[in-house]
Amino acid sequence: MDGENCSSLTEFQLVGITNNPEMKVTIFTLFLVVYLIILVANLGMIFLIRMDSQLQTPMYFFLSYLSFCDLCYSTAIGPKMLVDLLAKDKSISFYGCALQFFILCIFTDSECLLLAVMAFDRYKGISNPLLYIINMSSRACSVLTAGVYLVSMVDASIHTMLTFRLCFCGSNEINHFFCDLPPLFLLSCSDIQVNELALFTVFGFIELSTISGILVSYCYIILSVLKIHSAEGRFKAFSTCPSHLTVVATFQGTLLFTYFRPSSAYSLDRDKMTSLFYTLVIPKLNPLVYSLRNKNVKEALEKLKNKMLF
Repeated sequence: MDGENCSSLTEFQLVGITNNPEMKVTIFTLFLVVYLIILVANLGMIFLIRMDSQLQTPMYFFLSYLSFCDLCYSTAIGPKMLVDLLAKDKSISFYGCALQFFILCIFTDSECLLLAVMAFDRYKGISNPLLYIINMSSRACSVLTAGVYLVSMVDASIHTMLTFRLCFCGSNEINHFFCDLPPLFLLSCSDIQVNELALFTVFGFIELSTISGILVSYCYIILSVLKIHSAEGRFKAFSTCPSHLTVVATFQGTLLFTYFRPSSAYSLDRDKMTSLFYTLVIPKLNPLVYSLRNKNVKEALEKLKNKMLF
């Protein structure tokens, strides 16, 4: 491709969610409320875990970082999307687009890996509760979390560098409400085989490792639960798992549908709805799922409410 055409692009134009002026205010109001709920719910979860001594365990340590990931990648998308719903100029600079994608990639990868770490943590807690605090010490938790972010940053760097070295010598209009791989691939006039290969191998390895780790952990969890003689003990041991499984199924299913298809199968109008689900709906659901289905979190909320009232 012509080097001048490749280098002359300085910004992209985001199409956004809709161009219907009658719908824009309604959609803006709806997603503003959703984004505010994400902020309050995830910041509240992080604050609650840090402040309540009952929640100073490895499970809630990882849960606080899950809320942090939800908060970061939804913030990378939400404010810009809300502004574009009401603004005439929906432009985003070339480097701003790269930064937005880089942040999104880091924290979606981190959430994938954290979900696998949380499954491993549940296995350790159920299979050998007497050694749980020793096996999942604060140092072990910190090392696992650091590993999660290191792997995520490497993966995000690979995809960002490969994507934003492509030539965009035609239209600069991205048929999406944020900078994501599928619409950028369709916009490029370069050969994207290397990009698709990296997506299926590097990110595919992360997804495969995550899902395999979760499945193996839950196989061991089920075997450990079956060894418990009392029905009450089995219920108590498995009670923290449904929340985690709900989050895993919704988040992983959405990512697999979005990214693991050939470029010929992309349908950006349909993909926008899928992207809305994992960038704005799931970050709102995660803290609600864990708080509504978790006895310790509900007790901590009740104590905090009583302190505020009295």
